[in-house]
Amino acid sequence: MGAGGEEGETVRPSAKWHPGRVLVGVSALALVGAACISGGGATNPSALPRQTATPGTGATSGTSGGGATSNPIEPITPKEPTSPVTVTFESWVGSSPQFKKFADEFHKLHPNITIEFQNVPAERATDKLTTQIAGGTAPDTAYIDSSAIETFASKAALLNLDGFVAGSKNVDLNDYVEGFLKTAQFEGSTFALPFDGETTGLFYRTDMFQAAGIDKPPATWDEFAADAKKLTNPADKQYGFIEFAPESEYYWEPFLWQAGGHLTSDDGTKATFDSPEGQQAADFYVGLRKYSPPDYYSSNSWDGRVAFATGKVAMYEAGAWFGGEMQSSFPKIDGKWSVAPMPKGPAGCATTIAGDSLVVFGQSKNADAAYMWIDFLASKENMKTWTFGSKTTTLLPPRQSLLDDPNLGKFNPWLTGFAQQMDCAVDDNLTNPNWPQASDALNTELGKAIFGDQSAEEALQTAATKADKFLAGEGNQ
Repeated sequence: MGAGGEEGETVRPSAKWHPGRVLVGVSALALVGAACISGGGATNPSALPRQTATPGTGATSGTSGGGATSNPIEPITPKEPTSPVTVTFESWVGSSPQFKKFADEFHKLHPNITIEFQNVPAERATDKLTTQIAGGTAPDTAYIDSSAIETFASKAALLNLDGFVAGSKNVDLNDYVEGFLKTAQFEGSTFALPFDGETTGLFYRTDMFQAAGIDKPPATWDEFAADAKKLTNPADKQYGFIEFAPESEYYWEPFLWQAGGHLTSDDGTKATFDSPEGQQAADFYVGLRKYSPPDYYSSNSWDGRVAFATGKVAMYEAGAWFGGEMQSSFPKIDGKWSVAPMPKGPAGCATTIAGDSLVVFGQSKNADAAYMWIDFLASKENMKTWTFGSKTTTLLPPRQSLLDDPNLGKFNPWLTGFAQQMDCAVDDNLTNPNWPQASDALNTELGKAIFGDQSAEEALQTAATKADKFLAGEGNQ
């Protein structure tokens, strides 16, 4: 049973959701690797699935030592502790009323298990976990940015969940949206349970559109550029769109995919974002800077929300969190904004996919109890409560059955549009552990182009040269 009583709430801090990628430094990755891989090269046993000749239910085939195995997975039923145990849960959501209710309900079902919340700011979460893993002080469980899973799983820091998933009555891997499930898996095994997510859409001020004589949101790149131009009047400090140099790579990605490009080669060894398709996307995106307020180039999508709320900006690229923030912090503009899918590019529709997941760390001494906690949270009822179960919850559930729920838009009708965009969501499934550094280079160079310090073509060429070295494992050379 899910938590009852008062309804859930959205807790989507700014620093967490701007960049869709986790930028973990080389030294941090080295720390994780040193902590989780022994001198003889043996993988942490917790990272390996438990195998048997008995077919599993709902789990994928596991891997061992980096190679795939055809052996089925043995279902594991976690054992209820016979004496009191404490399960630590690190996140930036533990202080929310809804999570406290989840814990209260869980305690009633499992009286010998106490959930201890360990709070950390969203922007520090991945770095702190990296340090804890290296020091042998990782929490039992955590709510983490889904883009961090591959890094931690590749370093054997996470508990392989294949067996637990195979034995679960709450988790059905076939029900997860493919893009979300991919973020939870590494080398054929499941290391996390996706819990919430969102895609990127285009928010627009309906009152400003009406005043400009525009009767609908843009559906194509050409319409987007034309509307942005028509809505821009620097003399009145009014602009059609807004771009942020520090977050340029993340918000450029949909345009890259809409042009038919990709970030890397299929094997992840070479950057491909500088392809002709990438160049077309960069020229278009960077070109929109002339319709964006220059005083916000150095800002971010959280602080920039004020420009939209005050009518300085007519269109805003953001995830579903933005709608909830407009409702809660800027109620005076209710009825003056709406949301539309990202405009289609030459190759059609495309948008980002991002989210948060639940994990158990390999260092946990209470793995059974720890899994019971995240399995409880991942139930359909609790996921629904957390993501769209009230007026203040504005996230998307990563399970298809919940995306199809007729009540998805009950409290916030515009969420339905975001759910429909799932068909256009792209996950480049970046498997190279050095991609975060390559992404950082691309973000830096695109940011320079937004400031006007170089052309879009120069940005991609420079970034690709740097990215290829990172992807080849050549570090900062």
